[in-house]
Amino acid sequence: MPVPLLRPFPGLRPTPQHAAEVAAPPYDVLSSDEARAMAAGKPLSFLHVSKPEIDLPAGTDAYSPAVYAKAAENLKAMIAQGVLRQDATPCFYVYRLKMGEHVQTGIVGGGSVAAYDVNRIRKHEFTRPDKEDDRVRQIDACDAQTGPVLLAHRNHPDIAAAVATVTARPPAYQVTAADGIVHTLWVMDDAAMLARVTAAFDAMPALYIADGHHRSAAASRVAAGRRAGQPADAAHESFLVVTFPIEEMKIFDYNRVAKDLNGLDRTAFLKALEAEFTVEPASGQAKPAAPRSFGLYLKGQWYRLGLKNPPPADPVARLDVSLLSDRLLAPVLGINDLRKDKRIDFVGGKRGLGELEKRVDSGEMAVAFALFPTQMEDLVAVADSGQVMPPKSTWFEPKLADGIVSYPLDWR
Repeated sequence: MPVPLLRPFPGLRPTPQHAAEVAAPPYDVLSSDEARAMAAGKPLSFLHVSKPEIDLPAGTDAYSPAVYAKAAENLKAMIAQGVLRQDATPCFYVYRLKMGEHVQTGIVGGGSVAAYDVNRIRKHEFTRPDKEDDRVRQIDACDAQTGPVLLAHRNHPDIAAAVATVTARPPAYQVTAADGIVHTLWVMDDAAMLARVTAAFDAMPALYIADGHHRSAAASRVAAGRRAGQPADAAHESFLVVTFPIEEMKIFDYNRVAKDLNGLDRTAFLKALEAEFTVEPASGQAKPAAPRSFGLYLKGQWYRLGLKNPPPADPVARLDVSLLSDRLLAPVLGINDLRKDKRIDFVGGKRGLGELEKRVDSGEMAVAFALFPTQMEDLVAVADSGQVMPPKSTWFEPKLADGIVSYPLDWR
């Protein structure tokens, strides 16, 4: 039988008394050294599964076979110790993230690989083969998907009603992470409710990947490798996702810094901008308040840039990150390839504009650009058009935790 767009599954998750010890930051936001320091003295941290090189000699290649074998060993040990247990029946899970005043509440489920393969679970980024390979090896070694993919959906009354009912009850557990983010999980196991939520998702034309393109692509490859002779609804035909209503999700700005002015002095550089932008000195930090406006920082001075000519209609070309590249970075600074040019770097907006000032004032960088955050509807428009965004277009916060729920590939 075909797999629905989102289906319940028997999750592998920490027992309540171990949840706080297990929950860990996503594997891809920490270096090996940072993960080693964070997991020191914490034998139950999920970093021992998601960053298993921390349990091998310093300097071990993070992509060596020994690393994936260690991940599997550590996961099996946590199961054997009773730290992690698999639910007896398929469930959805309601996952709430709270960051300060911001709250978003979504559903943990198994996203359909077939839907991903035909772009019903829609992408907006390219992937790198080496990063896909890493996730394929990790999933195969652990026989589980341990890193959730962040999705977005247009809310549905049946889903909203189910979430409201479930969250009115005490949670399975609540964890406050080191960064202050509160992660709360409820179990949805009522058969009638599961059927309604499954049907509501299955009626949707699409879900949208917000973060986790490499994990999604890897899950598709793992399914393809395991498909022969297996039933159409085998566990590997779905992958671990958490999907939130589009209107609840928060994208931070993803700012840019450049190492030089492409041979121009300060005066000539500012003059060159006037072909496409209005340029006005600012009395303080120039944080953009609306799309199509930009902040510019040269040592000791902020400027506000306004777009002189209207943006094009194309959903990618009209993005602020594209407008900055097409009308400033490429023609003025000669930075044409954001993926390869070593003169450009990126700063997540959660660090604040002070980080841009720091990078420039230190002499490390010559100029910084502050952008208005990409909006969720921009992401949807790009994904619906079948196109991809420029690199470093979105920075989602808060981040999902690893270890809260994992997706075993051996359930039936």
